[in-house]
Amino acid sequence: MAKKNGIIRILIADDHPVFRQGLYRAFSATQEIKVVAEAANGPDILEKVCTTEVDVVLLDITMNGEWSLDYMKELKKQFPHLPVIILSVYPEEHFAMRYIKAGASGYVTKESPLETLVQAVRKVAGGGKFMSTEYMEKLTFGFSDKSNTPHENLSNREFEIFCLLAAGHSLTAIADRLCLSVKTVSTHRSHILQKMKMENNSDLIQYAILNHLI
Repeated sequence: MAKKNGIIRILIADDHPVFRQGLYRAFSATQEIKVVAEAANGPDILEKVCTTEVDVVLLDITMNGEWSLDYMKELKKQFPHLPVIILSVYPEEHFAMRYIKAGASGYVTKESPLETLVQAVRKVAGGGKFMSTEYMEKLTFGFSDKSNTPHENLSNREFEIFCLLAAGHSLTAIADRLCLSVKTVSTHRSHILQKMKMENNSDLIQYAILNHLI
């Protein structure tokens, strides 16, 4: 989508109204970035993008207790050239590459100053990618060795189930939530434990806490 009159039109997708309002006020102070739509859930994102001209989507990493990865995949499927920046409370080394590989154009932590987010919006609107200098240095010098982060070896579905298990959800609750059979969830759990070299849910919970994943 082409920028209109040099203005970058953005959609803020976040389930916290106060956070959306804060970004709206912050971007109002800029001359080239305009918030044209807001969304509070996945279906709302797709509806707003279909009815509003948007240049960049700012997408919260979790919405209503669910990871936004599937929402982003569906958005990129329908609008492959629409840049998406992930807004996250989690450090880049835990999730950034998973979202970038799935089609995101940038990843910005919510602790970042507004200037960083503005820089990210400008860059992805121009067709570029954005991650912090610190994270790029870690990638360049090999500090993101997957052997040190077992959860990076999980598939997206396994990772989603891992997070739900670590949050204390039962197999039945996860199955209902993800529209899967309990047997399928149980199989995923076995694969997760095997890949992460762990024995039980307590190990998963401890790992998630130590690595700030929950």
